[in-house]
Amino acid sequence: SLTSVTFGENSQLTSIGSDAFFGCSSLTSIEIPLGVTSIGIWAFFYCRSLTSVEIPSSVTSIGNGAFNDCRSLTSIEIPSSVTSIGIEAFWNCTSLTSIEIPSSVTSIGGSAFSGCTSLTSVTFGENSQLTNIGSYAFNYCTSLTSVTFGENSQLTSIEYMAFRGCTSLTSIVIPSSVTSIGSYAFYNCTSLTSIVIPSSETSIGYMAFRGCTSLTSIEIPLGVTSIESYAFYNCRSLTSIEYKGTKSQWNAITKGSYWNSGTGNYTVYCTDGNISK
Repeated sequence: SLTSVTFGENSQLTSIGSDAFFGCSSLTSIEIPLGVTSIGIWAFFYCRSLTSVEIPSSVTSIGNGAFNDCRSLTSIEIPSSVTSIGIEAFWNCTSLTSIEIPSSVTSIGGSAFSGCTSLTSVTFGENSQLTNIGSYAFNYCTSLTSVTFGENSQLTSIEYMAFRGCTSLTSIVIPSSVTSIGSYAFYNCTSLTSIVIPSSETSIGYMAFRGCTSLTSIEIPLGVTSIESYAFYNCRSLTSIEYKGTKSQWNAITKGSYWNSGTGNYTVYCTDGNISK
């Protein structure tokens, strides 16, 4: 069984091809040589004994499913040359504990880190060029407690179910550049206690915070024009909504059916007075 791979100093390799090490379940480590620019789709899929990978500064893309189901991988350093992380790239890497996303990354594919149940922290660099966090990107990362965005983030959208079921996440500061929070984005984040919606946001998506049973307060900016159905459904600890506009402006916001069902009593604090549920 293949346990290790070594490349010579003068390797002319420029890419790790699709399925290159697919199913090499005994492979424990690999050092990818400098000069490689891409790691192909499913390149290390199901390499369940792989504990360490060194990615050189020449790599610009990590393909779809590249490290899918590498359950022994505890850490990985993504170099600042990488611009894209593919769909399911690190799906079900259940031993991965932390990840730093360099500022060079512009896209994180759907389910990229879904099911990484040991992942406790995710950090995005300053001046991050990332514009969207894909659907299911951190879905059911049940140990995730910290998500940090550096200054001058270019993030504009958090997509469908991106942080669904992150039951250890207690707080998150969404960058001011974000204009779209997708449906179910924080669904069942049962430890989330507070959230600040950025001033650029115009709509709070369908079931976006449904089941966030520890959520006590939320800050909603003046620019929000719609709160979609079930957005805060069963947020039973919610007591405070701070709204940056007047009572009449709050009442003018389009609110979908059952947007606040199951929340119990709360007060909306407007600039000219309060509204109680």
